[in-house]
Amino acid sequence: MTDHPLKPETKQKLEHVSVATLATALYKRGLRHQVIQDVRPISQKGKNMVGPAFTLRYMPAREDRNQLVEFRNPEHPQRKAIEDCPPGHVMVMDSRKSAYAASAGDILITRLMMRGGAGVVTDGGFRDAMNIAKLDMPAYHNRPSSPTNLTTNEAIAINEPIGCGDAPVFPGDIVVGDDDSIIIIPAHLADEVADEAIEMTAYEDFALEQVQNGATIIGLYPATKEENLEKFAAWRKQNNR
Repeated sequence: MTDHPLKPETKQKLEHVSVATLATALYKRGLRHQVIQDVRPISQKGKNMVGPAFTLRYMPAREDRNQLVEFRNPEHPQRKAIEDCPPGHVMVMDSRKSAYAASAGDILITRLMMRGGAGVVTDGGFRDAMNIAKLDMPAYHNRPSSPTNLTTNEAIAINEPIGCGDAPVFPGDIVVGDDDSIIIIPAHLADEVADEAIEMTAYEDFALEQVQNGATIIGLYPATKEENLEKFAAWRKQNNR
């Protein structure tokens, strides 16, 4: 696990910024591939999913190892990962970007929620997605997928570095998901990125308000005219931002 645990104040900040803003903050630091691709929320929650990553990796299934009897094994990695994921963490699954078969279904995901999980992400698909969509816990996938994961994928490793939707995910990295998408923040950058994103969000809210009132984006976004910075300072004071 990471040596950089998520601070409560950092978590609170990350709950109020967009993945797009965080992507720009990481882009400034040379990190360009932290947004998980081709994965979207099963249902919009109107609030951010934030938590350290706890990972599960799938590999291509070999038929003799992946019969239904495997689920009787109490140490089966898929079941064990659900039971081992710490409260407050986001379970992130490397499903080989394949939604041909399911990464999990509603019973397992409900159990994850009942154990205090902050969310779940797969670059594959979920079965019983219509039920997962109704849960309070955020869930993200590529698309609904009914076949059991045993059809094409074998859960093989718990809480090791993975790739999910082309993004590198290390255990303990900070996962942030909004109603658009998900980004992975390296744990050691979480505090400074959260601080910067809060500042960026304040200016973006100001700029959007100016545009809605008829202002041009030239000199406003980005702020290259001093008068806009002066207006922003006044706006912040007025709006307690």
